[in-house]
Amino acid sequence: MKRVIAVGVAVMDKIFAIDAMPTEATKVFARSYTEIGGGPAATGAVTIARLGGDVELWARVGDDNVGRRIIEEIAEWGVRPAIHRDPDGRSGVSAIAVDGKGERLIFAFADPRLDTDPSWLPLDRLAQADAILCDLRWPRASELVLTQARDLGIPTVLDADLASDDVAKLLVPLPDYAVFSAPALRRLTGEADPEAGLRAARALCRGVVGVTVGREGFLWLEDDRLLHEPGFAVEAVDTLGAGDVFHGAFALAIAEGRDIRGAGRFANAASALKCTRPGGRAGIPTRSEVDSLLLVSEDR
Repeated sequence: MKRVIAVGVAVMDKIFAIDAMPTEATKVFARSYTEIGGGPAATGAVTIARLGGDVELWARVGDDNVGRRIIEEIAEWGVRPAIHRDPDGRSGVSAIAVDGKGERLIFAFADPRLDTDPSWLPLDRLAQADAILCDLRWPRASELVLTQARDLGIPTVLDADLASDDVAKLLVPLPDYAVFSAPALRRLTGEADPEAGLRAARALCRGVVGVTVGREGFLWLEDDRLLHEPGFAVEAVDTLGAGDVFHGAFALAIAEGRDIRGAGRFANAASALKCTRPGGRAGIPTRSEVDSLLLVSEDR
């Protein structure tokens, strides 16, 4: 069993299923409501556990009821939490609307008072990891871990989602694999075309640059060539967390020794299956489900 350490944010998601997104200020009545943990690194960690990996999450929450629930739930999913509870900050919460097409609108709260000091992290455990997954939401910790992992020769994956330009430019140069969301790549580089965006991002990154492009799959640059691993055709009912699932699956695949194409295909399958199920991380597939989809697709 390969071991991955995930570093970043853990929050509580409050998910409202609605028929359609409002186009004006109004009141919308939800068809259903779910409360479940979220956050890029945390959901990536849960994905790794669901797919059979040994995973630890390094994060921080407030010393409040929400924070306690976040830690409890992470453990229930099979993730080992190394999570600091800050008495001076509040835990992160997101309110999320998911419409009938599976698209989502997110309102996220991150308390600026939450302690950013990463000095408590158990860095001695890095040497035991087969791969590292970091997000952009706790920059000081991600910078520290990515730098030390590089010195140890441990492969690193960055979930390069939307963040301020300063944070992106700080962290994007550090990992072996910087995997962007399409909006994040466009924001960082100013390029609407994914290939142009990847070529611009490569000037910032020492490692491989890639981008997820929804149902179209995964693009990356290799030896100045644009390569593409197609996505899987599914009927999406909830895209919430799909990118986080992709990054978690990708990191586990790298830990298992897959090449970039193999990791992208594995992650595409996990992300596609997640999109067929509602409830954010509640829809993360198991390893057997992902392997079955990969096997069926090979036979076609």
